[in-house]
Parts: sequence; C-alpha cells; structure tokens
Amino acid sequence: MKKFLALLMAAMLAMALVTSGCGGNDEKQAGGEKLLRVGTEPSFAPFEMQAEGSEELTGFDMDLIRAIGKQLGYKVEISAMGFDALIPALQADNIDVALAGMSITEERKQQVIFSDPYYKSGLLVMVPKDNNDIKSIDDLKGKRIAVQIGTTGAFRAEKVEGAKVTAFNDNGSAVLEMKNGAADAVINDAPVLKYFLAQGGSEYAKTVGEVLNAEDYGIAVKKGNDKLAADINKALNELKQNGEFDKIYNKWFGEAK
Repeated sequence: MKKFLALLMAAMLAMALVTSGCGGNDEKQAGGEKLLRVGTEPSFAPFEMQAEGSEELTGFDMDLIRAIGKQLGYKVEISAMGFDALIPALQADNIDVALAGMSITEERKQQVIFSDPYYKSGLLVMVPKDNNDIKSIDDLKGKRIAVQIGTTGAFRAEKVEGAKVTAFNDNGSAVLEMKNGAADAVINDAPVLKYFLAQGGSEYAKTVGEVLNAEDYGIAVKKGNDKLAADINKALNELKQNGEFDKIYNKWFGEAK
C-alpha cells in the first residue's frame, strides 16, 4: 500500500508539473507577440525584392503585409523561397501566408484560400527594343519565349502555337535570356515589366501589344485556415479605410488605387 501511495503521489506530482508547465507556456503565448510567417519569392519587383545593400526584403507586397501584421497585432517574419514552393510550404504548415504577386486562379483556389483581391494586374509581352516584327502575342507563334516558372505568364506562353518556352526561377533570368539573344520575348505581369523598363530596362527592351488576361492578386493561406483569411480581409479593409493602403500604393506605383 505504501508503495502504491508513493507511486500515486509521484504520478500526481508529475501531472502537476506538466499542468504548471502548460500554463506557463500558455501565459507566455498570450502575453507574447504573435508571429505571422510569410513566404515570398523576392525577385518580382516592384512587389517583392531585396533592398539594395541590405538583406531586408522590400516592395509593395512586403510593405502591405507588414501593415496588415501591424493592424492585426502580429510580428511579421518573411522567408524567401521559389515561387513554385510557396503553396507546398503553406500546405506543410511551414508558413502561414504566401504573398508574391500571386494571381487568383481557379486552379490555385482548389489548393489554398485567397484573401480579397488587393491588386488588379495582367500580362504583357516584352521584346528587344530593335525588334519591329513582334507587335503582339499573335506574332509569337513558333518563337522562343522566356518566362518565370509557375506564373500566369508561363501558363499563357504554353498556349502559343509552336512556341519554345523556357522557364526560369525569376524574372531577371528570363529577361537576361532575351537580352542575350536566346529568347525572342518575355511574357510576365504588366507591373513587373513596366517597373523593369522604368529602372533602366528601356535601354534595350520594350513592351508590345495590349495588356492580356486581366487578373487579380490575392494573399494565400492554407485551406481550412478560414479565421486567418477573414482577419486578413478585415485588416485590408481597415487599411483602405484609414488611407494606409493608398499611401503604400502611392509609394510604389505613383497614384492611389
């Protein structure tokens, strides 16, 4: 009996310690700063890119998610990865949010939950400045097209009859392929190519034709994480109401939207 009582007391003590430990962690969690883990692909200027002379990531998306985090009381931690790794990282719970100029498509909506749209974009074709034969996407039949892997530009290029499509991890590499004469054109999101031209790319490149496939960008979270998606939408709406969204938009695009 004494042995039994001793074992019982030891078990109760162990349980008390475990309970105490759990309570301490909960209190620390409640009193500490909440963490929002964000994944991005930082070669999609002006939405996400590495700041010059710094390891910090900057751009429209980066400013926006930091403002959303602040609005919700989160500390924002941003990790860089390949664009095609973002959705798998969400599904594996390695990140909470994917934000990388990601177009809201029916295919992606089967895999993730998207926030309300925060930016309307589209696609453009870019060619060497001295090329006068390619005037629109219709002139790319049988041509060599460089794209960024996993983007809607890559999906659209695959539909061009007879085209040889080469995919790269980032837009810069796709543009370099064209600049070096190994591709006839690049297809990517309109704001990305326009920003590239404004930053000096217009010395050797230009866009042609009309904006294609008007599309919305959204912030992606894991399927089932409805509360976080709702919180992000609430914060987005509040930022639009208090003028902070327009302030961020003005910084990167020059006009309120």
